[in-house]
Amino acid sequence: MKLINPWRLTLLFFISGIAIRFAIDKQPLIKFTFKRSIILLIPIIFCIHTIIAPQSWLELLENGEITSGFWAFYPEYLIGSIDKYTVIIPTWNHLWYVVYLFFYTLLLIPIARPLASFMNGYGKKMSSRCLDNCLGIFVVMLIPVIPFIIFHYILKPIYPSTHALFDDWANHQLYFSIFIFGFLIAKDKSFWQAINKALIPALIMVFIISTIASIVWYLESHNHSSYALDITEHYSEKARKTAYAWFSIVALLAISQRWLNKPSKALSYMTEAVFPWYILHQTLIVMIGYWLTRQGLSIYSESLALILLTFLGCYLINEYFIRRWKWIRPLFGLKLYKLKY
Repeated sequence: MKLINPWRLTLLFFISGIAIRFAIDKQPLIKFTFKRSIILLIPIIFCIHTIIAPQSWLELLENGEITSGFWAFYPEYLIGSIDKYTVIIPTWNHLWYVVYLFFYTLLLIPIARPLASFMNGYGKKMSSRCLDNCLGIFVVMLIPVIPFIIFHYILKPIYPSTHALFDDWANHQLYFSIFIFGFLIAKDKSFWQAINKALIPALIMVFIISTIASIVWYLESHNHSSYALDITEHYSEKARKTAYAWFSIVALLAISQRWLNKPSKALSYMTEAVFPWYILHQTLIVMIGYWLTRQGLSIYSESLALILLTFLGCYLINEYFIRRWKWIRPLFGLKLYKLKY
């Protein structure tokens, strides 16, 4: 998780910016705004009041703040409370990403056409000058690290993560800038050519930084302490939360461009399934994990069971309940009709 956390949500916002660029270029802005609002708002409202509720119930139960069963707690969850418990109810928990994406999209829409026109003209020329040369790999690997540096060194110490939208300025700086960056370079050939060339350097840097970090964590877990270890831990953490995060994204983009950038029934299926899976996964993790921690399993057996059962739960619920029921599909961000693969 320590190796994945620095880049996983950033990658989501980056891909979201790319996807919105392609969607906006295919339709009028009014039509796009209406469709995007429906696709995002309906799941947000529905899932906050249904899918997320078991998470709050189990969290309060685990904290000893309530003793009631879920159905006794659920009416209180719907009524809501700000200061009665240690958590606000109702809440959006992991759906903060969807909430942020909705507001970022609204902020983007008024400037979407000018930005697209810029990238089709002068922006394209600037990109070509910077990337279509022997230094292109270094530019594409180093310049986008700047938002991560600003986030980690300047804003994060002042504005801790809250995911509460209105006071989460450090996260907004990182995620919104990456979101806009994805929108800008979505159709930029020079960028994608540079990304393709940067695969090996990016993989090497990811391997080096992740290996050093893993060795540090291993030594710390065995209570090893030294000045050299402290220095190594300090700088490896800084690298992991700045350069490593972008290097990981570059490597994943290059891999995807080389081997996944073609029509595929599996990719089409996963493209539709990813939103319902995202909505479902954390509630399943919390519910399954709550039960597993009471079964006396080893950490390895418990972890494996949690991963497999969460994966199976997401698949079964999406495959046999969500995607096959016409009137359920919009509640999870899907179109009314089922896609053919």
